[in-house]
Amino acid sequence: MQIAASRQCVLILDFGSQLTQLIARRVRESQVYCEIVPGTIDVERIRSAQPSAIILSGGPDSVYESNSPKSDPGLFELGLPVLGICYGQQLMALQLGGLVEPSSEREYGPAELVVDEAIGILSRFREGDVSTVWMSHGDRLTRLPTGFRSIGHSQNAPLAVIGDPARRMYGIQLHPEVAHTQRGRDMLEAFLFDVAGLERSWTAGSFVEQAVERISEQVAPDAHAICALSGGVDSAVAAVLTHRALGARLTCIFVDNGVLREGEFERVQNAMQKLGLKLIAIDARARFLGRLAGVSDPEQKRKIIGNLFIEVFDEESHKLGAVTHLVQGTLYPDVIESVSVKGPSAVIKTHHNVGGLPERMKLKLIEPLRELFKDEVRKVGESLGMPRDVIWRQPFPGPGLAIRCLGEVTEKRLQVLRKADSIVTQEIRAAGLYDKLWQAFAVLLPVRSVGVMGDGRTYEETCALRAVESSDAMTADWARLPYDVLAKISSRLINEVAGINRVVYDISSKPPSTIEWE
Repeated sequence: MQIAASRQCVLILDFGSQLTQLIARRVRESQVYCEIVPGTIDVERIRSAQPSAIILSGGPDSVYESNSPKSDPGLFELGLPVLGICYGQQLMALQLGGLVEPSSEREYGPAELVVDEAIGILSRFREGDVSTVWMSHGDRLTRLPTGFRSIGHSQNAPLAVIGDPARRMYGIQLHPEVAHTQRGRDMLEAFLFDVAGLERSWTAGSFVEQAVERISEQVAPDAHAICALSGGVDSAVAAVLTHRALGARLTCIFVDNGVLREGEFERVQNAMQKLGLKLIAIDARARFLGRLAGVSDPEQKRKIIGNLFIEVFDEESHKLGAVTHLVQGTLYPDVIESVSVKGPSAVIKTHHNVGGLPERMKLKLIEPLRELFKDEVRKVGESLGMPRDVIWRQPFPGPGLAIRCLGEVTEKRLQVLRKADSIVTQEIRAAGLYDKLWQAFAVLLPVRSVGVMGDGRTYEETCALRAVESSDAMTADWARLPYDVLAKISSRLINEVAGINRVVYDISSKPPSTIEWE
């Protein structure tokens, strides 16, 4: 994992917490750039990254266990501000000579934090302030390392907040990144701005300037690039950003892979041409569907589609001549979900645009959005002057309807799904909910059930509705759609789409589920 060393940056060392990405979100929301790296990263890599501060995340292990992940103790000798959160607090304390033991009084959920000393990460409080915080720990710190003192406590954690002001090191047993901690933002911003002395420099405008400069340096003056364009916000913003750097030396390639939504091929071409992009549209439906025939495993679908995209781009790049780079709309959540950060943690799923290019392609990657979350991409799009209907389109997966058509992907089943998906979008828009939802879509299930239409028996497939609310897709909650909206969608699907006779609503959140079904 490459770390940016060219700007003010906070490194977040990940020890396996489900909330590590949320820490990153909160830091970014404070307009400070940060990156997540493995907790076990060696001190030389940290030094070469030239970070401005370090945050140690939480984690599910006990720090005193021999096989629990440990940070390089040399990081505490770098003279950098350090904030340890939960497991991170305990690990820092242990490695600096403190003692951590199992707690007889565990804390899970809300607790009351009492401020003993309004300094460091508690500098935005007053002594004696009491606020609700979120705890999640079965161990606790029982002996402070040399130089540290307690500055905040809860009923079951007398050393809930600790600090060594001289070395600018602080630890908190609670989770400031979650909404349940009332003044968590105050704690994080006190660390970022009061302790570490950082500036609010991570803005859409500054990102655009840096990205354009970086792309201009990557591509030689006489070289060209192609962009893998899907029509979604990620690839569209990546294309416009790269076009600003390269101008006519960028050619966008839009492939009809046979698993697009209804009317998508024409709609995307019109939208991209209005943005002034040079576009080549390729009809490869037969090629993709032929390769997908008989395949039902979702990972196989993703890999087949990803490999075929690369084949098409490879062929087109040879036709265009001096093409040296491929532009992709990879986002930070794609990287996090596709790459195991902690080491033994599981890869959730393969993203078609993560993991590099085959040797034979000989193109270098440009991924200008690789360090951004989705909401940050939209802010960049706004900064670039892109139209709202492009920037605020709901996300659509790279493998398209192939991973919403569970089981085998056939043209007949895709026709059913396209019609169903169109109806869902129409009704969500009609209800004024489109901009309020992260995604809303239909999934065709290879599950048949008996129904009655008119006086006849039916035995057809099931359509699942999926609608979620989220800010970045790292976590999501199922949307509480009004019953009348659900009723209208269900009625239209069963009456207007031949092949569907039952509709169900997905009420699972992420985690434990993912947003897409495959």
